Amino acid sequence: MAYRPWSPLAEEGAGGASTITPPVLAWNAGQDAAFSPLEWQVVDLARNDGMASLREPGRWAGLHRFIFGERSDPRLADERLETLRRTAVEAWHRGYALHPARITEFLAAGFTKAHLEGLLAVITDRRGTPKARSFA
Repeated sequence: MAYRPWSPLAEEGAGGASTITPPVLAWNAGQDAAFSPLEWQVVDLARNDGMASLREPGRWAGLHRFIFGERSDPRLADERLETLRRTAVEAWHRGYALHPARITEFLAAGFTKAHLEGLLAVITDRRGTPKARSFA
């Protein structure tokens, strides 16, 4: 059996995985306002999450899990990345119309206003493009 290291940022995009590259931005982010490749991956993965993923699992989610089996939890263990995911999910669905509490949470996680502007610009630019689907 051959071993092939899995890398979500692989240049080939083998296995039906979309190639995730940091976008070329129209705004001048600078070094301190640039996202890492991992953070861009979180933004890209947040595109498939629904607004319901922003709520804490409740009683109905427990019942649903009991009846239909285990469902994956989209929440991330790292608080900073989870805040980025929550902001990106809301931005994918609502564009620039983010809730003020979400903006406050984003800034409290250590991101800057330049991060927020860049994130919203990229997501708004990509919102019109269809989601990549794999039939493999």
